Amino acid sequence: MRALNYLECEGVLERSGWATAAAQQRQALAATDIGVLTSPWRSGDLRSAAGSLVSDGDPFAEYDLAHCHAPGPGSLAVARHARSQGIPLVLHAHMTAEDFGESFRFSSQVAPALGRYLRWFYSQADLVLCPSQYTKGLLEDYPVDAPIKTITNGVDHDALAGHESLREEYRDRYDLDGTVIFTVGSVFERKGLTTFCRLAAATDHEFAWFGAYDTGPHGSRAVKRWTSDPPANVTFTGWIDDKRGAFGAGDVFCFPTKDENQGLVVLEAMACGKPVVISDIPVFEE
Repeated sequence: MRALNYLECEGVLERSGWATAAAQQRQALAATDIGVLTSPWRSGDLRSAAGSLVSDGDPFAEYDLAHCHAPGPGSLAVARHARSQGIPLVLHAHMTAEDFGESFRFSSQVAPALGRYLRWFYSQADLVLCPSQYTKGLLEDYPVDAPIKTITNGVDHDALAGHESLREEYRDRYDLDGTVIFTVGSVFERKGLTTFCRLAAATDHEFAWFGAYDTGPHGSRAVKRWTSDPPANVTFTGWIDDKRGAFGAGDVFCFPTKDENQGLVVLEAMACGKPVVISDIPVFEE
């Protein structure tokens, strides 16, 4: 049996929870006798697949089951192909309209239309997987016309091993001292950026946000405001090469997010033995 495990735009999403989930699934499948493909295209990428379509009309590789992690055009093409060929289709609901809002400039305005698209897209599946009961409830309310099951993204303990050894290196790199309140991940208002900064301004502790942020055309007003003029005790590190350094350098994990489908980074912080301070939102009740 050959299974497709496809994360569209994998390079761009390399440090996302989506990529982590896909990588862990592939690692688990590697221990079985199931062959795993990571690209649906016979020639390896979408651009070359377009050439195959022109030359012989068949850009798709051969697989017995398709599992897609993103709702983009490549995954939509896979979904249509799977349905036309009778190939079982699994769609992973890492994205909802609710967690898309307040992420980028104009994302909140786009979110309602995205919700309608996601309802239609996920309904193409023979099975929809999502990481929490909270997300399952959202999808059922859309409503998505397909069976929905929950499966946690899980935590790869091996990927976090040795975080303690990076503590001094990362604290020195970002000039951190004393008790450091921290979070990890891309800087979005949805993830509680304003709350994080206001909390920092009300305390004497150092705060650090380890993760990339966008101050270009796609960046939100809140991100541009806080990253350009943060409280004196807040450090925005930007992209870091090794997330273990963040978990090593920080002492108390603070994640005042407004909405998550699971919040994998919270599980990672707990796996590293960090006390966590999180929002009182439904998904964290699980």
